[in-house]
Amino acid sequence: MNDVIKFDDIDEHGPQTVQGRYELPLSELDRDEVAGNPSIQIEATVEQGGSPGEYVADGQSKIMMDLNCSRCLDPFPFAHSSKLHVRFRPRPEALAEDEEVQIAGEEELDVEFYGERTIPLRDLAVEQVQLSIPMKPLCDENCLGLCPKCGANRSRQQCDCEVSVTDDRWDALRGIRENLARKKNI
Repeated sequence: MNDVIKFDDIDEHGPQTVQGRYELPLSELDRDEVAGNPSIQIEATVEQGGSPGEYVADGQSKIMMDLNCSRCLDPFPFAHSSKLHVRFRPRPEALAEDEEVQIAGEEELDVEFYGERTIPLRDLAVEQVQLSIPMKPLCDENCLGLCPKCGANRSRQQCDCEVSVTDDRWDALRGIRENLARKKNI
């Protein structure tokens, strides 16, 4: 299995197919939404691009992991499949290795800048996992979440807590309304 993109090999032998399967530790992602170690399968064909030093990777990734629901906090299985399109360009010489490159326009959203002539496919896999995590993962679109009083999962059990529909921040105005009502009755 070839899981390293080698630009020199592409220059010499033409397009290169890379593939890999990785189990990523939670510590590497540093995301609270992820409950279990993600598994990713990634495959791409990499070839020379249209400008000097540019290479284009096209392929697909399949990801499986457990995510924590944003409403009820329970873990649930999540699978995601997506197309992969990345353009690699040489890092501009004026920038240091750890400096960020400014994105000039929408056409540069899929650009990765490189300083080394080899790219581990695993780095691309970690990025694909990060991009696949929803902003607010839900175990079910109709998940009722946790009861704000007792903490019970309202999708699984009915609690006897009274859920107030009024907002406590309006309590000060309630007193004014009551005073006005009393003055009318006088």
